[in-house]
Amino acid sequence: METAKRVTRRRVRTRARLLDAAFEVFAAKGFGRVSIEQVCEAAGYSRGAFYSNFATLDELFFALYRERADLLAGQVAEALAQDGPGLDVPASVDRVTEALLLDVDWLLVKTDFLVHAARDPAVARTLLEHRARLREAIAGRLGRARGRTAPPAVLGGADGAARAVVAAYDGVTTQLLLDKDVDAARSWLKQLLTALLTGGGTPDES
Repeated sequence: METAKRVTRRRVRTRARLLDAAFEVFAAKGFGRVSIEQVCEAAGYSRGAFYSNFATLDELFFALYRERADLLAGQVAEALAQDGPGLDVPASVDRVTEALLLDVDWLLVKTDFLVHAARDPAVARTLLEHRARLREAIAGRLGRARGRTAPPAVLGGADGAARAVVAAYDGVTTQLLLDKDVDAARSWLKQLLTALLTGGGTPDES
């Protein structure tokens, strides 16, 4: 039993190290320019270690994406959960935008993979499933809002509002890729989300 536990712990460490190494290599070179051998070299493992954890680089990326999607959904859910049954939109937006992971290296990796997925329908379907996890977490919280704190009807209810929130995040992070200004990205995202969730019109440009 103890031997099995040691093997399991070692496997978990190996998998984590492969994921960390892959992230570093993807961010530095681009997803489409990285081989399994390069990931293994960066992690200090053999191809056998890779294939005992992942069948392909796509599968490894999806594991990375799941980690980030779960982290992002958790950050959003935790920030929104502090309002109780209602939803104080300005306060919640402040907490969400302060907590959100805005990491340029991750955005580079994700953007590379989005281009890859756009050319492969099977990969695209899987990526869409992972993206839906974040929307569901946001829609679930917005759906529990009451009265005047509920999302504007024009957005089509909680699901439509969640899609709008994710679209705003995608747009702001695209700008972040170009100007690398995290503070500006947080400020602009805060304005966009507040306007979307309160029906408050178009935010002022800064």
